[in-house]
Amino acid sequence: MSKPLTKTQFVAALADKMGTDKKTASAALDALADVVTSEVVAGGAVTLPGIGKVVCRARPERQVRNPATNEVITKPADKVVKITVAKALKDSVNG
Repeated sequence: MSKPLTKTQFVAALADKMGTDKKTASAALDALADVVTSEVVAGGAVTLPGIGKVVCRARPERQVRNPATNEVITKPADKVVKITVAKALKDSVNG
């Protein structure tokens, strides 16, 4: 398995695909991240066509066990970000 792209490598690849400079590609990536973050924090969902859907879900309070001591404690309710991968991306990877 290859190493994941760093932000610098991703920005360079994005600039190449867009036919623009790295500064513009970096600004586009930062803007995309800001839009997704603000929408998910507000409780909404973002669908990135061909990639997947990003959504924030609430998890209720629950009982969890410490594996080291077997002590059962109550974990408070929290929120978690879920990403559902698009079928097109799954098919591309498996096809």
